[in-house]
Amino acid sequence: MARPRAFDEKQVLNAVREQFWDAGYAATSLEDLMRVSGLGKGSLYAAFGDKRQLFLRALRSYTDDSHDHLRKALAEAPRAVDALRMLLEAPIDDPAGARRGCLMANSTCELGNADPEVLAHAHRTYETSTALIGDCAARAQREGDLRAGVDPIALARALLAAQQGIVFMSRTGMDTATLTATARSLAARLLPDHSGD
Repeated sequence: MARPRAFDEKQVLNAVREQFWDAGYAATSLEDLMRVSGLGKGSLYAAFGDKRQLFLRALRSYTDDSHDHLRKALAEAPRAVDALRMLLEAPIDDPAGARRGCLMANSTCELGNADPEVLAHAHRTYETSTALIGDCAARAQREGDLRAGVDPIALARALLAAQQGIVFMSRTGMDTATLTATARSLAARLLPDHSGD
């Protein structure tokens, strides 16, 4: 009879995810993964497979958590247009997090050309994010805050690209005031106020 695992799988995944997020895939060693997980090589590989499989599991857990957070944040905003504006300012509200960048974007930059599975996962991730943001944009149209002629999916892609740009600028060490002004300028162009129309 197999012995039950004596560790919390989610806790281990979160720990290795943080390691990959801080150091990247190539710079993370097996010793790093053993240290942060508290597991030996045999236990780690028996539970998760090799380093690449463990990384892919950690990446999927990151994107699942990110989509859950995005879905909740968009749904809970009293008005959809405010949720869309929040997307642009969210990285500035968490400067320490923004300076680490997005694990999915970081991983795509590092591995996308060499690992088709990472690239395919990135594509699925951004398509899911686009669909969630697009649904919110359609809600903003129903609420009268976006013009009826706006394509919700095209707007969602533009907002996602703008948000990722702000995250990247934050990683360069740009000051909060400049980032905030940039986010507000983007919001004014992408989400103009039509309440007085």
